Amino acid sequence: MAFGAGVLLSSVAFELMEEAYRRGGFDAAAIGLLAGAAVFFFADREVNRRGGERRKNMGDQQGDSATSIAIGALLDGIPESAAIGITLIEGTGVSAALVAAVFLSNIPEGLSSASGMKQAGRSTGHVLVLWTAVAAASAIAALLGYLFLAGAPEDLIAGIQAFAAGAILTMLASTMMPEAYEEGGGVVGIVTSMGFLLAFVLSRLE
Repeated sequence: MAFGAGVLLSSVAFELMEEAYRRGGFDAAAIGLLAGAAVFFFADREVNRRGGERRKNMGDQQGDSATSIAIGALLDGIPESAAIGITLIEGTGVSAALVAAVFLSNIPEGLSSASGMKQAGRSTGHVLVLWTAVAAASAIAALLGYLFLAGAPEDLIAGIQAFAAGAILTMLASTMMPEAYEEGGGVVGIVTSMGFLLAFVLSRLE
């Protein structure tokens, strides 16, 4: 979780907010960031109320809350995936740093939910179907981000990039980083920095 959080932090800074500012300036970037943070906050609070508050923690006995964890994964994954789709608009290819960030951040979430559903007596087929649906929804979000934003006004694209950044940043602060520290202690600071460095290097090499 800590390594994935570091990668995502770097991607928010160098892949999303930097690009949002370049496209739309301070106003679009600021409005989008705050809107993304607010929307994620209220949606996340509802998921937490239904039992998905520790959806990235692999050590918990998740039980029947595991479906809420999968819903939470979808909540986390949509802005991340839409951001990937937006990076395709200029025709430069998928951002390796952003893809790595999304992949690493979702590993603990998937393992946690799958383990919890098995403990709750759900079949392997149920687990696979549910997570296939989450992956498909995230892929559709990436596709929509690419198809419907090509040719859109720069301010709109900038706002959506910043919106994704705000949602991801709020998720990191409220979910990934607290749980990583709780389970791993102070060493997670070093691991987070390593993830940040990897994503930074990847973004500079592209």
